[in-house]
Amino acid sequence: MKLTATALVVGACLSLTACKETPNNVDNNAAVNSQSAVTPADAKKFIDGAEAQLLELIIEVSRADWVNANFITEDTSKISAVANEKYTNIIVKLANEAARYNGLDLDYDTARKLEKLKLALTLPAPQDAAKTAELSTIVSDLGGMYGKGKYCKADGKCLSLGDMSSTLSTSRDYDELLDVWQGWRTVSPQMKPLYQRQVELTNEGSTALGYADTGAMWRSKYDMPADDFTTELDRLWGQVKPLYNSLQCHVRARLGDKYGTDKVPQDRPIPAHLLGNMWAQSWGNIYDLVGPENADPGYDVTELLKEHKYDELTMVRGAEKFFTSLGFEPLPETFYERSLFTKPKDREVQCHASAWDLDTQDDLRIKMCIQRTGEEFSVIHHELGHNFYQRAYKGQPVSYQESANDGFHEAIGDTIALSVTPGYLKEIGLLDKVPDESKDIGLLLRMALDKVAFIPFGLLVDQWRWQVFSGEVKPEDYNKAWWELRTKYQGIEAPLTRTEANFDPGAKYHVPGNTPYTRYFLAHILQFQFHRELCKIAGNEEPVHRCSIYNSKKAGKALNEMLEMGSSRPWQEALAALTGSNKMDATAILDYFAPLQTWLDKQNEGRSCGW
Repeated sequence: MKLTATALVVGACLSLTACKETPNNVDNNAAVNSQSAVTPADAKKFIDGAEAQLLELIIEVSRADWVNANFITEDTSKISAVANEKYTNIIVKLANEAARYNGLDLDYDTARKLEKLKLALTLPAPQDAAKTAELSTIVSDLGGMYGKGKYCKADGKCLSLGDMSSTLSTSRDYDELLDVWQGWRTVSPQMKPLYQRQVELTNEGSTALGYADTGAMWRSKYDMPADDFTTELDRLWGQVKPLYNSLQCHVRARLGDKYGTDKVPQDRPIPAHLLGNMWAQSWGNIYDLVGPENADPGYDVTELLKEHKYDELTMVRGAEKFFTSLGFEPLPETFYERSLFTKPKDREVQCHASAWDLDTQDDLRIKMCIQRTGEEFSVIHHELGHNFYQRAYKGQPVSYQESANDGFHEAIGDTIALSVTPGYLKEIGLLDKVPDESKDIGLLLRMALDKVAFIPFGLLVDQWRWQVFSGEVKPEDYNKAWWELRTKYQGIEAPLTRTEANFDPGAKYHVPGNTPYTRYFLAHILQFQFHRELCKIAGNEEPVHRCSIYNSKKAGKALNEMLEMGSSRPWQEALAALTGSNKMDATAILDYFAPLQTWLDKQNEGRSCGW
């Protein structure tokens, strides 16, 4: 999904001269000389000027990116790149200016906004022109290596990541799966020396901003001491781990039935290439191998949409009605005038579904090449969740126009999608009768294969990076540490020998792309906690997995009160505003999947679980 530009900054300077320039429109009186004494008044003046400048730039970048996404040409790509380069360079300058006020006794808002400005950088550049230019080149090179990656076989046929992902999702041939799994990982070994150098350079930049290392800087975004945040993640994982272990045990047993226990030993981790996904991060593609018999719920949402003559616009209007039923105001008519709902025949566009806020106020849009399917109907609800969040916090200063933490935005969209239940489909007239609870296991298992299976992967990607940034994991152990974490958390293992000549973390986009990953772990925890609480507020009396908050004004009011806060207060306060607790709680996942847990326990009787 697409957020305002503050959430998009990569943070490495893109050109030597730009890093040395004073950006246009910066108040030079506010940008206090580092050699002179600074005061709280200086800090407030600086951040006020920075916010005014950033607001103007956010709108400029958002419009350039929107045009590029919807009219892809060499020219629009260049316009977007120039706008983003200008914005990134100014963020680099302002973040380093913000660090000058470290240690001052500041009022709450000035201190919070300064910290957010420093933390807008994902990869802070060193304060050295040559090193900054070097880091910029590395960032570009790593992205290029991943984006151009292909697996060329001995017969000269080259496969893209899309080709190989399709094979992994559909093939049931052990050796074919192994071939493409190994083939994709030929793109990443050459990344390792560049990645190692990038770690050194960005750690230097993080230290200059006052953080121990880049990992500590990333963890400092979460309104708590960096080390305490790591402990909090472990606590949450401990809550959900029993359910995950049961799921892993059942999946391993069924894969053993399919491929033989010689290939899938029942006392070892699952070979990573058999789970239907290039990174074994979600397992829904192998539902046909592990699902229960007679689990068909008796309806197909895609067919229901066709039967009721839903087109793309009807699907969007229907999803909007979900939010208005909660008491939210309808979207502005410009949303329908300016959004992209179908793939144009006359131009290239980015079809990946995303939600946009172009002016930090009311110019809300989505960009989707909508297919008339049940899955897409759920995705539309998810994307509109982002739009209504964006509009809810429009009254906040630009520094606070984002979610309470980076997990909240995705969690809100997913929370809404959890209410797209059979009961909701009946309520809006798509379904005549809600299937009885005997049909729930198949639906729950299919969801668990994607959502529960993802949780440990969502946790371990940054666990590995944080250990690399801190020096706990040395370059000579990069790959070893990666697979140790994958075995520890996921109970999977490489299907063949891996050494330090490999660099398997680099085969996952978010590593060479330098995209923090913990946000996805948090979103998977929070969405179920939000859903459980909203169902209570709505007065739901059904099992939580059957609950939809559709038509509940009370639930809508409680949700909106949290959304309106943006990031103006620590996320713990935003969470408490909705749930009454300032702690994230993964037991909501256990509640949601309780019937599935009972079913898994029965399936796993007599099996040897664990690894």
